[in-house]
Amino acid sequence: MNAIIVPLILLLVALPFAGIRGAENLVRNGGFESGMAGWRVWARGPNAITSSLDEQTVHSGRKALHLKHQGEQDWSLEPDLRLPAQPGDRVEIECWVRTRGPGTLTLCASTWETRDKVVAWSAGEHTTSESAEWQHLVTRIVASANVSQIQPRLIGYGTLEAWVDDYSVTRKDNIWSARPPNLPPVMLMSNAALEVAFDTTNATFAVQDLRGGRHWTQKPFSDDLVVKNVEIVSRRIVCSLLHAGSGLDFVATAELDGNQAELLIELSGRGELSSSVQFPHPFVGRAGDYLVVPMNEGISYPVEDPAISPIRLIAYGGHGICMAFYGTTDGASGQMAILETPDDASIRIDRLDGKLVVIPEWDSQRGQFGYTRRMRFVFFDKGGHVAMAKRYRAYAKEAGLFKTLQEKREFNPNVDRLIGAVNVWCWDRDAVGIVKEMQEAGIERILWSNQQPPEQLRTLNELGVVTSRYDIFQDVMAATNFARLRWIHPDWTTNAWPREIILDHRGNWIRGWGVESRDGPLIPCGVLCDKFAPEYARERVPADLASHPYLCRFIDTTTAAPWNECYSTQHPMTRTDSRKWKMQLLRYISEDNKLVTGSETGHDAAVPFVHYFEGMMSLGPYRVPDAGRRMSEIWTNVPEPVAKFQLGHQYRLPLWELVYHDCVVAHWYWGDYNNKLPALWDKRDLFNVLYGVPPMFMFDRRLWESAKSRFVRSYSNTSPHVRRVGYQEMTDHRFLSKDRAVQQTRFANGVAITVNFGNIDYPLSDGRIIKAIGFLVDGE
Repeated sequence: MNAIIVPLILLLVALPFAGIRGAENLVRNGGFESGMAGWRVWARGPNAITSSLDEQTVHSGRKALHLKHQGEQDWSLEPDLRLPAQPGDRVEIECWVRTRGPGTLTLCASTWETRDKVVAWSAGEHTTSESAEWQHLVTRIVASANVSQIQPRLIGYGTLEAWVDDYSVTRKDNIWSARPPNLPPVMLMSNAALEVAFDTTNATFAVQDLRGGRHWTQKPFSDDLVVKNVEIVSRRIVCSLLHAGSGLDFVATAELDGNQAELLIELSGRGELSSSVQFPHPFVGRAGDYLVVPMNEGISYPVEDPAISPIRLIAYGGHGICMAFYGTTDGASGQMAILETPDDASIRIDRLDGKLVVIPEWDSQRGQFGYTRRMRFVFFDKGGHVAMAKRYRAYAKEAGLFKTLQEKREFNPNVDRLIGAVNVWCWDRDAVGIVKEMQEAGIERILWSNQQPPEQLRTLNELGVVTSRYDIFQDVMAATNFARLRWIHPDWTTNAWPREIILDHRGNWIRGWGVESRDGPLIPCGVLCDKFAPEYARERVPADLASHPYLCRFIDTTTAAPWNECYSTQHPMTRTDSRKWKMQLLRYISEDNKLVTGSETGHDAAVPFVHYFEGMMSLGPYRVPDAGRRMSEIWTNVPEPVAKFQLGHQYRLPLWELVYHDCVVAHWYWGDYNNKLPALWDKRDLFNVLYGVPPMFMFDRRLWESAKSRFVRSYSNTSPHVRRVGYQEMTDHRFLSKDRAVQQTRFANGVAITVNFGNIDYPLSDGRIIKAIGFLVDGE
């Protein structure tokens, strides 16, 4: 079918949106010349914050406010000003700040439906961090339909010292008063699969799936977008938008992809971008739906679940979404969004009408909107989260993100040693002795991750072990700090200080990993500009391999850390540049040095270059506290988030395996391994066998000897089955019981693995019984 065009006359209208220059500051005593009159300070915890007036460090006038917050939680500073508002009212808030310390500072406002009913605590967030110079913060708030009051704020989180001056609040014109009176309310287009309506009053889409009949409706998450003009051009809806938060004009286009059930959205604009742009608005699910989010391995959130806290996840690093998509489904029908330009994109999980939704956010590229942003909505009448993963798998192949383990094995036969091998982190000096004991006990396939002397490596290689070592290129510690440190890491790229480290937009060096000092707080490393990492690898790796015959190398942080921006005039870098250099580093390790290669947490940008990820199985927000530092500590108590989400079979999904099981081996995180919490060890083993991925152990000789039989059982319950499916695509995942306790995965070679996470036996449809905390393996 051709696009259906609503024949309406459209006018391009320039909105008088810039506001009134020199508008009155509604904050009395905004420069603190009269002390704290008209201001209030709040902090979570007694005596967490102190305030005083400073006559030495000022931006203008004679005084500035000086705040010291010693707590680890949040605090706020508010003028005694609650502004009445009508829908579309726009308020501009600005101030000057200087900050010191690891915490953050955010200019924003709380919005209220009534005096006692909050709509949002931090609308219009503009966040900054440590800076020795005065910074000018500006944000703009637009009142949504249910907002009647706006309370300007300055909030902070964590330990921070801040100076505040010249705080002002001004009213701007109502964005809806300038809406052209003859703008059409709705624009329509359709194909054989979908009917799409674009609502010009709030810039939302509504989609009718003509195959299954489900209707999907977006609702505004914020009211800071106004439609200035809209028309149909070459079967595309072309919309001129104004973003109140940044004051920028944008052009949004929407088109249907042939007769497929897919809607393509593009957003283009030019100019400085101080806050992320949220567009398109989110589709709102219905009762029984769940969000599909590729956080590490993958998770589902029921849209009505009150236990889920709002969270923002970047698309450009492993501690976010590891594949550039998300979706909503009832288990059959659904819709997903593929972020086709993910390098400067994020998603926000929040609530609308009491239901969880996902909002795409387009972040700036070095302070500018930059290139055209693109995303694709895909609608399903069946298949649920599996159909989403398979559609993304097809997209990954088209985007050049796909390379199988079979292909990688043809280039490097040592890859075969990895398939089904338990990942062992052990610092015992007698690696050969422990490995021989493990193999004699039945643990045959081993990835030994800790570095060893040359002779031990040669023996381990002869025993069939994947010999590996830890390496890192990101951390740069200034040599002037060495005398103060408790330890010095041999892999620091110390020579990069200070010329080759990342600088932020203010010219300050980025604080990285904190190192324990002898005399006080942690001392932070700088962060190496990714451009230089391949050069340091070329200096380090071949020289190491000349004497140490490793078969493998684990590169820490490269895929876990976000793609970085660098503002150095000598080596500027966008996030896209950062990604390219990070991948060049991993390609050099795996291809030029022909090493089995792993990296931390995982991101699919690295799929063509790596063989395994440590951390993909471990959902970042739900690990035990301080898992990255206290790796060896065994936990006898189980924190609630770990039990509920990390090992929560009701929530977890094998999204990564459905897309990339035959491309990359997934592991737990090295501070979140199979034996980390003994009470959950059995359940971790079940996840390993269900997902077809090998276990990870961390132990010393004492722990190995005391729990040898349990380690052997963990291996025998998982690794032989992982070996059978290691090169296979995961073709299906389904819940066999309503409570999701019984789950099944299927693989391309016909193997089916069924697991019972529950505490009671479960009868299968063929009459067999699957034991509680048990599993069955069928097929070749």
